Amino acid sequence: MKKIALLAAMTLSSASFAHTEIDGSHLQFSSDKCEVDFQNDVRITPDELFITNSDNNSKLRITDTGQVFIDGASIALDSNQQQAVANYADELRAKLPQVANIALNGIKIAGVALEEVANAFEMEEFGSLSTLLTDIESEVSETFYQRGAFVMGEKTFNEFGNNFEQQFEQRIERAVEGAMMESIGSILMAIGSQMTSSGGDLEAFEQRMKNMGQQIEEKVQIQAQNIEQQANALCGQFSVIAKTESQLQQQIPAFSGYQLFNLKQ
Repeated sequence: MKKIALLAAMTLSSASFAHTEIDGSHLQFSSDKCEVDFQNDVRITPDELFITNSDNNSKLRITDTGQVFIDGASIALDSNQQQAVANYADELRAKLPQVANIALNGIKIAGVALEEVANAFEMEEFGSLSTLLTDIESEVSETFYQRGAFVMGEKTFNEFGNNFEQQFEQRIERAVEGAMMESIGSILMAIGSQMTSSGGDLEAFEQRMKNMGQQIEEKVQIQAQNIEQQANALCGQFSVIAKTESQLQQQIPAFSGYQLFNLKQ
C-alpha cells in the first residue's frame, strides 16, 4: 500500500508543471531554447492593453485602434507607428494567454494520473482529490484572469509562486494520504482481487503493479511532452515579440521602459 501511495504522489508531483518553472518574479520555461525573461506587468481587456512599469509604476495604455497614452497623456504617432503598435497589441493578446493555458493543462495531467490510480484500485474517495484539483485550477485561472481582464507580470508571478507553486505538492500529498486512509477498504479489496488474478503469486502481483505504474507514467509522459513542445514554441514566439519591442522603442522612444520581454544575454 505504501508503494501505491508513493506512485500516486510521485506521479502527481512529477507530471504537473514538469516542464514549467516559476522563478520568483520571472516566468521561465525549462528549456535552454527559451531566451527571454518576463518583466513589468500587463493587463489586457477587450478594448485596451495596459503595461505598468514595475520600477516607477507609470502606465502605458494602448487602445484597440493603436493609440498610446502614458499616465493619461496622449503620445503623437504617425499612421505607420500607430499600425505597428496595433499589431504589437494584437500579438500580445494572441500569445500571452497561452501561458495560462499551459499551466492549466499541467493541472489536467495530474487529474489524469489521479483518475488512473483511482480506477485501478476502485477508490471512490479519490473524488475529493478531483475536487482539490478543480480548486487549484480555479486558483490558477483567477491568477491570470481578474475582473474581466487577462493579467500577467512580475507582481503576478511573485504572488503565483508564493501562493501556488510552493504549496501545490504539499496539498496534493496531504490529500493523497487522506484519500488512501479513507479508501483502505477498497484498496484491500482491489489488492485481494489482483492477488487472486495472479494466482497468489507475489512476484506476478508485483509485476502487475509495476506494469500499471508504467502504463500510467507513459500516458502522463505523452501529455507532458506535448506541454513541453507548446512551451518551447511559445518561448520562440516570445523571443520574436522581444525583438518587436526593441524595434518599437526605436520607432517610439516613449515605449522605453515598458517592454515585457527581455532577451537574455
